[in-house]
Amino acid sequence: MFRILFAFLSLFPLCTMPAQQKEESKFAKMTQEEIRAFEIEVMEKVADLALIPPRLNTSPLPEYGYDKLDYGMTIGIERTPGGRLWACWVAGGDSPKAFFVLATSDDDGETWSDPRLVVDANSKNLPRSRSILVGNLWTDPLGRLWLIFDQSMDMFDGRAGVWAAICENPDATEPTWSPSRRIWHGVTLNKPTVLTNGEWMLPISLDQRGGFGPFNGCFKELDPLRGANVFASTDKGQTWERRGAAKFPDPNWHEHMIVERRDHSLWMLARTGKGIMETTSTDGGRAWSQPVYSGIKHPVARFHIRRLTSGNLLLIKHGKTIDTHEDRSLLSAWLSQDDGKTWNGGLMLDERKGISYPDGFQSPDGTIYISYDRNRSTDGEILLARFTEKDILARDLIGPKSKLRMLICRPLAREAKQHSR
Repeated sequence: MFRILFAFLSLFPLCTMPAQQKEESKFAKMTQEEIRAFEIEVMEKVADLALIPPRLNTSPLPEYGYDKLDYGMTIGIERTPGGRLWACWVAGGDSPKAFFVLATSDDDGETWSDPRLVVDANSKNLPRSRSILVGNLWTDPLGRLWLIFDQSMDMFDGRAGVWAAICENPDATEPTWSPSRRIWHGVTLNKPTVLTNGEWMLPISLDQRGGFGPFNGCFKELDPLRGANVFASTDKGQTWERRGAAKFPDPNWHEHMIVERRDHSLWMLARTGKGIMETTSTDGGRAWSQPVYSGIKHPVARFHIRRLTSGNLLLIKHGKTIDTHEDRSLLSAWLSQDDGKTWNGGLMLDERKGISYPDGFQSPDGTIYISYDRNRSTDGEILLARFTEKDILARDLIGPKSKLRMLICRPLAREAKQHSR
């Protein structure tokens, strides 16, 4: 029997070697351009692994407890109809290992839960890391809580994808989430804007620089669509339609935000390699004016702008004044009563270094909530500022609920390792 098995196995080299030699011969005859095209083809197949719907982990403990986390970069914060606060941040690093962690507060941000939802797309079975790095939380006009996030191979595979999961009962003891649904390519960092005509407008960035690292050159067919895209929904988020896009010089992470002005034009502000630039659309986001530098001086970092219920615009930026900044420090709040032509106030939320990435909302009683992070790789703190328009104009906390530097979370893995030594 063993002789028969040996004879059977010995046939394989005879059968496979000609095919192997044929493949080797094919590659040997390739030009450098053909080899590069083949490399891109293979990496695009690898990028298809980011098309697999990510799973929401609603029972993340103890694997994702604070004692297991060692990084913190804020993503967003939101309030539900019942008054619960949800916060989302990045763990794992500003890297291909990134994943999302969410926690809640039922006492207006004074105390926070352990992690209660995690979106982690990493797997040891993959040839490259798969990241969940960019997104936000948003309560829509129907009271549903949206978790919007990107999924990509590595940091950016040239295509990535914006996904959304919706929670119909975000105030429940055990909230339930819909399956993740892919909206389009690219990434979304900031909340949608609800226009006066009822449309929902979603900013989606398809990076103008193309894929990073080994994904450089992938998905060239998407090049005409790269830029600070604008998507609109006329059916309460069931479907989203691409309206248009603005392309910025010296592109960075667009992180663009859209405000509807009183004349119904759309004002877009975006992050670029040299600060904040702006562009305007007068046709609902289909066409955009030539981008120019705004009068808002800012480092290459995220900012936050939003229309408040009073009609004023809220701006969260770095710097003691509108036209100055000292890198990622001096996080301040400003108000505009004339659609961004001039700014008043300047409430200092946190003057320390290493703070960044503000996001926020306004509650029905007028209170403003802004989350941000501090020293992501070391302290990893996710912090909350709670204040009012009056505080901004007074440049001081005068409201009874106003409070700064409230701690949402802090990773404890480093401390746990030190104590175990």
